[in-house]
Amino acid sequence: MNTSQVMRILEAALLSSREPMSVARLRALFGDQVGPDSLRQMLEQLREVWKGRSVELVAVASGWRFQTAADVSAYLASVHPDKPPKYSRAVMETLAIIAYRQPVTRGDIESVRGVTVSSQVIKTLEERGWIETIGHREVLGRPALLATTRQFLDDLGLASLTQLPSIDTQRVIGDLIDAADSAELRSQGAQTADDCHLLPTDSARQAAEECLSHEQTHG
Repeated sequence: MNTSQVMRILEAALLSSREPMSVARLRALFGDQVGPDSLRQMLEQLREVWKGRSVELVAVASGWRFQTAADVSAYLASVHPDKPPKYSRAVMETLAIIAYRQPVTRGDIESVRGVTVSSQVIKTLEERGWIETIGHREVLGRPALLATTRQFLDDLGLASLTQLPSIDTQRVIGDLIDAADSAELRSQGAQTADDCHLLPTDSARQAAEECLSHEQTHG
């Protein structure tokens, strides 16, 4: 099987998939005929082929997927009239703190926000699939350690936490939330901050909004 054939099959598989496909899943299409390094090179070539089009190939945490380019996604809103849910300030601030400071306990979050974190806020983020418990801190009461998930990265169109935007970036977090929710309407489907614990409430909210604004509409 030559490179052209392999790339055609990769393209077809990714275009027809409703979720990101890992290199392992894509390799399974060819048995042992294509090695992982060769496959990644061809995925990069395929990404270049689609570069600049209305639909682009991107690598996210769970694998590779096609998604609508950011500059055209806004024009597709009328095709999907359903409005995504809006999240409260408390939810956004909590998400920002977890994303930039993880793993954290509820106590850590409360020390940043200065107010109690309700169980409903945590439940909202867990139900969305953006955070999960990854362990417990070995202190009195063994509080749960919270961290973001691969789904969080996928919804934001990121491959890893190192791609989170810096917290001083001047963007709107609400756009990030809207984009994350609109991911369900798409077809497929920032740098970490060491001083997040020093963030005032507004900065934490801004950081969360910035994350959500980076999510791309799935193509």
